[in-house]
This record gives sequence, structure tokens and C-alpha cells, in this order.
Amino acid sequence: MNVVHGCTPLEEYPGSIPMKNLRRAKWSNLATPCIRLAIASSIIVSGCNSSSSDEKEEVSQVAYTHVSQLGGEATAVNASDSGHGFSTPMPNLTTEELDKHLTGDAHFETAFTTAPNSEHPELDGLGPVFNNQDCNSCHQRDGRSSTITLAQGQERVLLGPEAGIFLRMSIDDGECSTPSVDNNYCKNAGVDGFGTQLFHRGVLKARDDWQENPFIGQADVYLAYEYSTVEYADGTSVELKKPIFTIEQPYDVSAENHLDSAILQEDVRYSPRNGMPVFGLGLLELISEADILALADENDSNKDGISGRPNWVFDPVKAKNNDPIPVSLGRFGWKASTPSVRVQSLGALRGDMGITNPLFPDESIANTPLHESYLARTNFVDTGVDAQGNTEASQEFSDEVVFYAETLAVPARRNIENDAVISGAQLFDKVNCTGCHQPDFTTATGELLVGGLPAPDGLKGQKIYPFTDMLLHDLGEGLADNRRDFTATGVEWKTRPLWGIGLTKTVNPAAGFLHDGRAATVEEAILWHGGEAQQSKADFMAMTQADRQALLDFVMSL
Repeated sequence: MNVVHGCTPLEEYPGSIPMKNLRRAKWSNLATPCIRLAIASSIIVSGCNSSSSDEKEEVSQVAYTHVSQLGGEATAVNASDSGHGFSTPMPNLTTEELDKHLTGDAHFETAFTTAPNSEHPELDGLGPVFNNQDCNSCHQRDGRSSTITLAQGQERVLLGPEAGIFLRMSIDDGECSTPSVDNNYCKNAGVDGFGTQLFHRGVLKARDDWQENPFIGQADVYLAYEYSTVEYADGTSVELKKPIFTIEQPYDVSAENHLDSAILQEDVRYSPRNGMPVFGLGLLELISEADILALADENDSNKDGISGRPNWVFDPVKAKNNDPIPVSLGRFGWKASTPSVRVQSLGALRGDMGITNPLFPDESIANTPLHESYLARTNFVDTGVDAQGNTEASQEFSDEVVFYAETLAVPARRNIENDAVISGAQLFDKVNCTGCHQPDFTTATGELLVGGLPAPDGLKGQKIYPFTDMLLHDLGEGLADNRRDFTATGVEWKTRPLWGIGLTKTVNPAAGFLHDGRAATVEEAILWHGGEAQQSKADFMAMTQADRQALLDFVMSL
């Protein structure tokens, strides 16, 4: 039946646009101190580790120790312990901007339907193959997607509509270090007849064999886990799991040979992509390029074992505006493979859901045998545009959903006066976690554009603490996907921001960490680090149990 992703939803999201008046009542007075959201169960572990007065004095030298408002004036200070702690609009938006944000919020929750939908044409256009029907399914409550678990005795599971993970795919064509017109700006070479993303779900009749598999997409994907154990010097241990994906029943196999599909060949590379949080993105986009590049140290000139470098990526916004060099600094995605919130959001709208839009006006599988066969077997033409040539998502819809993602607030920290948290802040610095997780930036000011449109004033000039350098790092073979992504290699990943990480499981108790959700806890995520982070991991593992917990308490306070 169904196929690819990786999550078990905790609740059913409505399949229609939510009532905007309810959303407005929920958030319109957010900035007033009396507003209190429903408190979900906290996942903060309050450390009872004590610190001497000398240690506390030393800790106070770490500038971020007592910082609460990680997003500056764009911090949500009244929602930090809520299951909706990632879904708060920036409190410094104007009334007009808040209206636009709330409208975009409704779009973010829109569940699209198969075309044609004469009663609700605004929901028209899903697929014909896709990964999910709405943004929330991969970004539950604006946070991470859920990680699929296996029942006792179950060896593997077929990924279906509840999944929040999908597979990127491309042909292995070696490294690409300098984007140019000659190498197609380092864009990944898609698999013939499939593209660069594997769509596990399909609308009815998407495939020739739809009577046997009514809602299958390009292929079935199964998930299993490989387990290992890490042991500390003090004898305690942690079990780790690694997802293993198996692809079966691709649409292009022949009756004679079940292995002749284009996506089952040795030169195809796959990489799982788990849904990640969407708050604070506008602030990250307004970090100046110069400030990010100043942190790059590709040749490790300071000999600290860390050599972060930028990912230079094709920019569809620049290409649409006829820029002669349509390349920008990558900022978003697991490998910094998209340059702006606009490209990230509208690329997902077209890619994950099959909803064409002005930036991506072509169907994700346009001109493939699967799409041509689908059009030939149905009584309507679902080419991604209507009779007037309009895309399935309008320019207005696109602008509003992008604005929503740009203006979600960063939740405030918690427990910042706790002794263990204070001690953990010092340990975080001592083992050089800050070598990649750069604590702070100040966002740019002036006449600025985000995704080609003027930036909201509330994003500008903010002192922020995202704990990321926005650069690529080699994290070792344990996390390697062995797939190039623009100039990123198969062992490199962008440093994930840590702000809000302590609320991850308050927002979604089933959420996992890392690009494929393999880590159930922050501790597990640390233990998967290698490569440039190997020394920091080794130092963490050499700590006493109390110190390890203190460091984790600090991270969970973010």
C-alpha cells in the first residue's frame, strides 16, 4: 500500500483550513504578560549537581550563560513550556504583519486534495505523487516530525501517510566544488524518470498497477533499524539505532527483472531527510553572509580540528530574476542546500506535496513516464496549471506561507539559574561544542531582502543566540550519507541551531534528532558525532556522569 517517511503522528490534524478567527484569538494578545498557554509535560531534567563559588565565578565568564531571550526582541517569552511553544508569532510584528502571519499559518495547515476539486479549488493539486498533504505532517506543531518505532518482534515497517521523513536521491557524479554554468551550478543529477526526491505516496490511479496498489507512489520504502551500544568509562551504556531503508516495487520495473529499475542501480545515492523545526528562520536568513564566512576555516588554519565551510547553491530566486550568477550561500536544510526561507518553503510545497507555485511552476515529476501515463489514464489534465496558466498555489498564498515561516518566534530559555545548567554552560564551552555551535550573531540592518522581498523590521538588528555557525562540517562515517548535495560532500552536515531544542519533546514527544531521527535524546545525538566533533564527543564521554548530565541540562535549557 503506502510508502516513505518516518513518523507516527500523535494527533490527527484537520484536513481543512482552520478557522482564522480561532487562530487570531489564540495569538493576537500574545505580547501581554497575562497570556499563559497550556503547559505540557516538561522534559527538562533539573540537575542537582552543585558548583563551588569559584566554579560559578568561572561560569559567569561564558557570555551566554544567563541569556534568556535567544531571539532578541523576536523571542516568545510566554510560551516556553507549551506544546505550542514553536508556533508563536514574533511579538514585535506590526498589526498588518501579524494578520499576514496568521493567514500564512492557515495555509501551513492546509491539507491539499487530488485534482480536480470543483467544490474547493483552493485545495486542488495534490500529487500525483507526493510525500505528505500538508506542512504540519512533516513539521508537527512547527517542530520535528515523529520517529517511527517498530512493534516488538517487528523487523521492518512500510512507511506510509503518517511518516515525516523522505529520501533524497541522485546519481553519484563525484564532487563539485565551484558552481558554474559549465557544471550546472553543482545541481544534483536526478535519477532518470524519478528526479531528486523519492515520492512514496500517490493519488488514486497514479500508477498503472493502481488496482493492486491504489495509493502507492514511485516506490515502496521499508524501514528497519540496526542497533549498537556505546559504553562510558564508568560502565554506563547507551543503545543507539540507525535507520536502514529498503526500496521495493518501483514503478519502472519490468515483469522479467525486478531489479532493472533506475533507482535500484549502484550509482544511485540516497539520503533520509527528517522534518525539522521551522521557527526562527527569518532571523537566520538575516545573519550577514560576511559574519558566516568569517567563521569558515576550510583548511583548519588554527589547528583546532574544526574546518567549517560554506555550501554554495543554486538560487531559483536569482535565476528567476535573471541574475547572471544564480548562486547563493546555502543556509537551510540538513546540508545548507537552500539559500532562503522562500526557496526552502516553496520547494517543499512543490516537492513534498506536488503543489506548483510561481517559483516552482512545473510538476515535480513533469515529463516522466509515470506522469505521462497518469495523464493518459485520467479524464482530466493535471499538469500543475489551470486553463489560465495559473499555478496550483497563487503568488499571494506563496508569499503568506513563506512569511509565516520567516516570522515564527524563538522560544525563551528555561531554568537559567539552575546550578547544573550554569555548570553545563561552562562545560559546553570547555569541550569546544562552540567550535561549531557558534553561540551568537547580530542580524543585519538596513534595506534588506529575504527571498527577494523586503525583510520585516522585527528581524533586523537583533542579538540572537542560535548556537550554529551555519557552515558544513565533516561529522564522520557514522552519520555519512555518501551523497553530494551541491558542494556539500557525503560526510558533511550543516550545524543545526540548538535554540529551542529543549522543547522538542514537549512539542512532539515522538520526535527524534539528527537528519533521520535516529537519536531519541540529545545524548544519543552527541554520541553519533564524529569527524570534526570526535574530540568534543570524546571529552564528553570522559566526563563524570554528573558533568555529562550538567552539559545536557544546559543544552535542554536552550
